[in-house]
Amino acid sequence: MDYEELLDKGLKELPEDASKGERFEIPKVKGHIEGNKTIIVNFVQIANDLRREVEHLLKFLLRELAAPGNLDDKRLILGRKISAGQINEKIELYAKTFVLCKECGKPDTQIVKEGKINMLRCTACGARHNIKTKI
Repeated sequence: MDYEELLDKGLKELPEDASKGERFEIPKVKGHIEGNKTIIVNFVQIANDLRREVEHLLKFLLRELAAPGNLDDKRLILGRKISAGQINEKIELYAKTFVLCKECGKPDTQIVKEGKINMLRCTACGARHNIKTKI
């Protein structure tokens, strides 16, 4: 077999969903409302998927949702009833601000401090952008 035939054979044998979808998806919250509190059971997992510190994401969410809250082991307990849709919107906002590169859109970024300014540095394309949002 020549190269072209081997390439065609390899492409035919690939699984259907291998070329579809994105490499990175913003995680969705899993939780429930218990009385006057909202409990998010996969909060630490969300922070790990976004590759950010748990405390950083926690501080952002509490400020954006205007709700008291605390971390209990791996779950977040918010001091008021909040819908999952509202929390997911804030996590998407966090990802767009602090995770995704503004040039290439990839999540391969790091937050680095240069002087007094926090910068978002992309390890994929090398772009650097200052983060205007303060936490």
